[in-house]
Amino acid sequence: MTHEVFNWQLKRPMDYKYPEARPRRQAAWIFDTNKCIACQTCTIACKNAWTSGKGQEYMFWNNVETKPWGFYPLGWDVRTLEKLGAQAWQGERYTGKTIFESAPFGEEILGFLPDKEDWAHPNIGEDEINAPLDEKAHYDAQHSRWMHYLPRICNHCTYPACLAACPRKAIYKRPEDGIVLIDQDRCRGYQECVRACPYKKTMYRALTAKSEKCISCYPAVETGCQTQCVVNCIGRIRLFGLKHAPDQAQAENPLDYLVHVAKVALPLYPQFGTEPNVYYIPPIHVPTAFTRQMFGPGVQHAVAAYRRALDDKRLVGLLMLFGATDRIITTFKVEGEINGGYCVGFDEHGAEIVRVPITEPTIIRERFDQARQVYRHSVT
Repeated sequence: MTHEVFNWQLKRPMDYKYPEARPRRQAAWIFDTNKCIACQTCTIACKNAWTSGKGQEYMFWNNVETKPWGFYPLGWDVRTLEKLGAQAWQGERYTGKTIFESAPFGEEILGFLPDKEDWAHPNIGEDEINAPLDEKAHYDAQHSRWMHYLPRICNHCTYPACLAACPRKAIYKRPEDGIVLIDQDRCRGYQECVRACPYKKTMYRALTAKSEKCISCYPAVETGCQTQCVVNCIGRIRLFGLKHAPDQAQAENPLDYLVHVAKVALPLYPQFGTEPNVYYIPPIHVPTAFTRQMFGPGVQHAVAAYRRALDDKRLVGLLMLFGATDRIITTFKVEGEINGGYCVGFDEHGAEIVRVPITEPTIIRERFDQARQVYRHSVT
């Protein structure tokens, strides 16, 4: 039995195993792909915190891939895209089928179970460009050869495929924040969640014969802190918070503003139908034909808005808040103009927790420091 639910990312109703039950506020992330340098600090921070035990050696709840050739596990997205077939959009409305609507006879969800070897090379394709460089190639102001980094974690989807596939009902979505978790007491390790998840972010631990996944660092979230992958990002490309549904969006909420108002942050493969809650600011140097398939039809608007960020002081101010605090920013406001102004973040009680200049100040130090009697530059 299936239920008709509304997927706002597809702009249409779709079939899902359970009735629609959105949380009051949804845990969500925004990753700016234009600032990611694939240093893997987020990956190591997550691994140190959550997957450093026996049997978890291969697990990377957080990983950073290089697109178009990077995959963890191998071919995780192209294999699902091939199985899904034609994915058509009519404007902003998705007219193709989701992984729930295209499931083969006798199965609930279109998916596949990766082989053990598929998980063996998390850094495959790293820093590889889309095509070989020609002899005497030169830069001509257009990126004919490109690649971009794609940080990935569990999407804590509104309609999780893992939850729908679990025959033990061991997977549940918390009503207070939408974080998706696996009850280890109920799990029997059937791996139906691994098969079903199109992003392959549930993983099987043979040592315990149970599945595990990203838990959104919920002990930190419950105390008002952002997740490990966010606070450890040295590139300040990440922001975590609690987002509202489109019809309840609040412009002073950072996630709502970036996703629903400015529409500069987009979901990853929305055509899968899970309504993922990790959003990406698309890379501005990659051909639209590629990014449209990856992030949906809003790519052109998102790229244009990002390029014109200085025309929107709320947008550019908010982008400066990324990585500026380890606390969850519930609301924000901009004081003053772009030059000389500040973006201020507040917690859920309305208390100010961070204040950053909209424009980074430029400080030129004297070559010789009179107070300390030292040279600031090499004199050799």
